[in-house]
Amino acid sequence: MMALLSCSLILPFIFEFVMSLQSVREFFKQQQLDLPIIELSVSTATVALAAEAHGVEPGRIAKTLAFKLNNDNVILVVAKGDARIDNQKFKTVFGKGKMLSLEDVVTLTGHPVGGVCPFGLASPLPVFIDVSLKIYDEVLPAAGSVNSAVRVSPEMMLKITQGQWVDVCQNTN
Repeated sequence: MMALLSCSLILPFIFEFVMSLQSVREFFKQQQLDLPIIELSVSTATVALAAEAHGVEPGRIAKTLAFKLNNDNVILVVAKGDARIDNQKFKTVFGKGKMLSLEDVVTLTGHPVGGVCPFGLASPLPVFIDVSLKIYDEVLPAAGSVNSAVRVSPEMMLKITQGQWVDVCQNTN
């Protein structure tokens, strides 16, 4: 009985995450992009895990953060994996805001936490790409699941997400 109960609780989550990965595939197809999705057998749900799994420095992992602004708009900020948001810069650009709850992230992006990316979103959201990523020729954002990613240039990511450059991270020099 306990195994049946566990399966009934877990299966919807597995289905949702498979659908999230599929939404990224469909987004790439609609955009006529030939970006292979890298699926690994290990978790890449954190910057550290993703960097280790892909054999890159943590900064090359393009993390996607979701914020709700004081005007109730929701935005995505894609930044260097080891960068931290500079609260003053963020306030100057966007006004006050706070990170979304885990539940809201899943609902609004359609992606699980640890697999959030700016592609194949459940709701259209403005995407802002931090200039911290410009130092790399190629970065690895997630691709809709906790074990997937794509290799893409920051400029290509900006183009395909119709994003905007922004400077909201702390300087690491």
